[in-house]
Amino acid sequence: MARPASKSNPEAESRFAIFKEHLRRQGLKSTAQRDDIAKVFFAANRHISVEELYNEVKRINPRIGYATVYRTMKLLTECGLVLERHFRDGEARYESAEGHHHDHLICESCGKIVEFEEPRIENLQAQVAERLGFEFTGHKMELYGRCTDCQRSRRTPRP
Repeated sequence: MARPASKSNPEAESRFAIFKEHLRRQGLKSTAQRDDIAKVFFAANRHISVEELYNEVKRINPRIGYATVYRTMKLLTECGLVLERHFRDGEARYESAEGHHHDHLICESCGKIVEFEEPRIENLQAQVAERLGFEFTGHKMELYGRCTDCQRSRRTPRP
């Protein structure tokens, strides 16, 4: 059974080492299946559902079970390497917790998720919180609409 190719990626290797240490601290085994799931997730570099991840891992390890993927994502979330997101479709999607704060644009037609940063929005939110007497500790912003590809495909050409 083939394993994910090890592409010398120091960031992914570091996250993988943190995951292995978390398993050790929890008294859990580091298994080939968990390793495959974590490596495929770290290489995916996108918002991914358990089902999508399961289908990708299944290509390299056909004996993997859906429940194993789900439980491994829970472990990755517990150790702070992964964030679980719930967008309007209700399906849990996972993204790397590494990096900086960002917000999301979500296409309601095709499901595309685009990350963005906008300092003016961040500043305005902090100002609103201060004005209303809130101690600002964080937020998540999700904007919904249709991406340019979906807008183009829905337009009908004029005769």
